[in-house]
Amino acid sequence: MDAALYGPGGFYVRPGGPGPAGHFRTSVHASALYAGAVARLLRWVDAELGHPQGLDLVDMGAGRGELLAGVLAALEPETAARVRPYAVERAERPVGLDPRIRWVGAPPEGATGLLFANEWLDNVPLEIAEDGRYVLVAPDGTESPGGPLDGADRAWLERWWPGGGAQTGRAEIGRARDEAWAGAVASLERGLAVAVDYGHTRDARPPYGTLTGFRAGREVPPVPDGGCDVTAHVALDSCAGPGAVLLTQREALSGLGVSGSRPALALASADPVAYVRALASAGEAAELTARGGLGDFLWLCQPVGIRAAWPGAAAG
Repeated sequence: MDAALYGPGGFYVRPGGPGPAGHFRTSVHASALYAGAVARLLRWVDAELGHPQGLDLVDMGAGRGELLAGVLAALEPETAARVRPYAVERAERPVGLDPRIRWVGAPPEGATGLLFANEWLDNVPLEIAEDGRYVLVAPDGTESPGGPLDGADRAWLERWWPGGGAQTGRAEIGRARDEAWAGAVASLERGLAVAVDYGHTRDARPPYGTLTGFRAGREVPPVPDGGCDVTAHVALDSCAGPGAVLLTQREALSGLGVSGSRPALALASADPVAYVRALASAGEAAELTARGGLGDFLWLCQPVGIRAAWPGAAAG
């Protein structure tokens, strides 16, 4: 999985490619409302931090920098002037990207602000277990049984996967995602770290796993040949540290002012142009918060040195 995604000629690092947006649709690509919501969250973090002179915004798995560009555009100039935006990405810097955006291979150490990871953890490579053994996969996608699970992976399954997942059935071992997320959170000196992803919790793990592929907007078999995305949902509850809050995207965006409510019909006669714009915005908000779709994504919010994990949440 690591070689297929990030090795020479890998899906995410091959030069000249369209980037993730050419193969699948994320919330970032669905609507500018998403970047606007992240901008509002950044303002809240800024206030919690006491409006520091330098406010870091770190985008993990930044794609082509679309989210950072959208957030900078949504901020008022005086706040944007204090923001230090970092795109953490293995691919080459795209041509024409806003020069304010720093293109880096790892999150900056000692950051103060908001670290945001939209659909990053689902592409952190992981091991698959079946009947107590690792699953091996050939470049053509053919699977075969490997050796027995080591102690650390078995312990993770016993703690986080119903029934232990180690002796019977298939399970996705999220230990690598836990470690990747812990490393990202540790880079923050103060602020908030947010991971947004396809996810599940211990009481609703998928019995047959979620490993799949995407190419050109279509779901395809997860063949690790570099020609498609290879992804699996994230056990976000196992990633959570002390004080973390887990929300659905529907809950998170509602709290950040994104509403799919239709505008009042009276506006259609009073200001037809404004009505059409409001109606379009409501449609985009509905897609971002839809049940059975993007609204079911999970947001893991981890505070670091601030009072709460979410606007309006109790301090603690």
